[in-house]
Amino acid sequence: MTDVMFADRDRPQHRPEGGLLNGRTVMITGASSGIGAAAGRLFAAEGAAVVLMARRAERLREVAAGIHATGGRALAVGGDVTRAQDVQRAVAQAVDAFGGLDAAFNNAGWTSAGTPLHQMDEAEYDRIMDVNVRGVWHCMRHQITAMLELGGGAIVNTASVAGMLATGAAAPYIAAKHAVLGLTRAAASEYGQQSIRVNALVVGSTRSELMDQVLTDDPALTEPFTRRAVQQRLADPTEVAHAAAWLCSDRASFVTGAAVPVDGGWTAQ
Repeated sequence: MTDVMFADRDRPQHRPEGGLLNGRTVMITGASSGIGAAAGRLFAAEGAAVVLMARRAERLREVAAGIHATGGRALAVGGDVTRAQDVQRAVAQAVDAFGGLDAAFNNAGWTSAGTPLHQMDEAEYDRIMDVNVRGVWHCMRHQITAMLELGGGAIVNTASVAGMLATGAAAPYIAAKHAVLGLTRAAASEYGQQSIRVNALVVGSTRSELMDQVLTDDPALTEPFTRRAVQQRLADPTEVAHAAAWLCSDRASFVTGAAVPVDGGWTAQ
């Protein structure tokens, strides 16, 4: 796709007074829908220049255009987090367009219905692990490289209650989200003294296109996914985005290596 940027030369500068992320450049993956798109809109409203990455080019352009229409700054970069060169290009364009990379929300993920372990084929297993684990690894290594140039930064990875519990999701997805928490904690320990914070969100059932597809494939999952949350509902994507914005901001300056639950109380039971 052709990368789409809405920068200072296109319109008057817009930075809300007291925005949580004023002056920051934040990269968001999986940004064409769901939590990622909600994060793009929220982060921009909080004063950040957002670098949006996803595979679906047209949807990504729409999100970027919507941000621009409300006075925000957005750069849309098409790409697949499973390909290192795509991630490297997105980070490089963030640096070129906005002067550096201050924070990242690695939100891209993929799952399938809860196929029994002995019935899952290798292609499905590989896809789950590639997007959820290799994708986060690709993102962190290139984002950290850019952040070290600036002297620090903040990274938030989207994990899941499946990273804490056997939720009934496909076994490789549960394994992948456990791995995301492991990568998060390892990176937080390794780069903490270089002023890079790394945290994860333990996300519960959230109303998104991905979740809608899972529930369409297996409607019987709707009731248990809703029931498991103390609040007896699915999360709105913006609720998850608010938690990510806080972790990317200076208000979370002493939080690193954490698995922060945004699950309606699922893991508290």
